[in-house]
Amino acid sequence: MNCLALFLCLQILDVVTTLAFLSCGVQEANPLVRLALHWAPSHLVGLLWVKLAAVALALYCWRQGRRRLLNRVNVFFVALVAWNLVAVLVQAVVFV
Repeated sequence: MNCLALFLCLQILDVVTTLAFLSCGVQEANPLVRLALHWAPSHLVGLLWVKLAAVALALYCWRQGRRRLLNRVNVFFVALVAWNLVAVLVQAVVFV
């Protein structure tokens, strides 16, 4: 799988896991995402605004041949999605 396709898959997973932890009552830690969520009509719309910007930057990197940078960003998003899953699981255990 190329780095751009992986990036897109990770963005989808990030949206899904972020929506899951927001629905569990966990607060968003990223101040830019938190601002987008505040101004958007829904959490989904706010996340989609942020992801649209992220995909635009990723496309720019990919077209400029910055594959190594995109691979590093992918590693970050793998960790982020894992963190989101941990937050959901911890919140689920606390409320059981």
